[in-house]
Amino acid sequence: MSDSTTVPPLPKNKPNRWPLTFATIFLVPVLTALIVYHYESFDPAELPVHEIVGRPTVAAPRVNSRMLDGSERVGEGKLPGPEDIAYDHESGLIYTGCNDGWVKRVRVNDSTVEEWVNTGGRPLGVVLSRQGELIVADTEKGLLRVSQSGSVELLTDEAEGVKFKLTDGVDVAEDGIIYFTDASYKYRFEEHIWDILEGRPYGRFMSFDPKNRRTNILVRDLYFANGVAVSPKQDFVVFCETILSRCLRYYISGKKNGTVDKFIELLPGVPDNIRYDGEGHFWIALSTEVSLSWQWALKYPVIRKGLAIMEKYLKRPHMEKNGGVFVVDLKGNPIAHYYDPRLSFLSGAAKIGNYLYCGSIAVPYITRLDLTLHGAQ
Repeated sequence: MSDSTTVPPLPKNKPNRWPLTFATIFLVPVLTALIVYHYESFDPAELPVHEIVGRPTVAAPRVNSRMLDGSERVGEGKLPGPEDIAYDHESGLIYTGCNDGWVKRVRVNDSTVEEWVNTGGRPLGVVLSRQGELIVADTEKGLLRVSQSGSVELLTDEAEGVKFKLTDGVDVAEDGIIYFTDASYKYRFEEHIWDILEGRPYGRFMSFDPKNRRTNILVRDLYFANGVAVSPKQDFVVFCETILSRCLRYYISGKKNGTVDKFIELLPGVPDNIRYDGEGHFWIALSTEVSLSWQWALKYPVIRKGLAIMEKYLKRPHMEKNGGVFVVDLKGNPIAHYYDPRLSFLSGAAKIGNYLYCGSIAVPYITRLDLTLHGAQ
């Protein structure tokens, strides 16, 4: 019998699935993103950031980098988004505007919360006049005056025929002139991220004279005009320009009357409201830190367009952290910096006695910090 060798059958070629897997996981999403980017009509502009991108932010000599440690929550659950804080020394009451349209009063001695007046809109900046009336910057209604009895009066809601879309910060001078901002005449409060991403100057700093009921635009073409504070000598008004992380100073008396210059720039965070404490200091609320990614977004419109697409179709990543409060003197010199990695969207700050009270558009309470125990070191 002859020898025979069994030859095994040749293996069949297995199909190479790698190209298909690669295309599915990588190429398809990338091509889809490129197509969406190409056809998306949102068109961000170049921002004038050559003076701030790449430069170090200002630093304060005293710091508390964990300001939430030891802090208290005032009115928790009863204050949805308490944006700004105004304090009445005589009554011991804090006034704050909330997401539900209510201006609420908080008693300092026992933290009792009272629903006082509903504006029918969304109250943001608040300040008490010398007559005891509350002036409210309502993002939906305009500039309002609330009497001590609680009646609401519209003062103004347009300038030069252009309606306010985002009435924001407010303060009152001793002569009764009201200084306030319209952060954007294009975007509403719930659309404010689009104003930031678009990068065009839709903000205005204005005044309202109750005597002749005249509204004047004092500074225009601002990048998200925000909080307002009159100086104690009544010679200038400071207001925040959020996107550019700076505060500007507008002179209302003296040789520089009617001119504007920089009060403080290169802040370590994005400023919201600003409040004078009666003791020689301005307290500037910082919504979030100025991070490297924030600076890149400011510098490159392509990044802001990508973020806008994510905001529109998916969900923009949470990038906000290290919010806090920056304290400066009457010349804009840094004094102290309070912040916390866990803190974001802080929108207002006021020093009341030995306590720091902070409002936020994102939480249902006011944060209180005892400065005698947790002051910046």
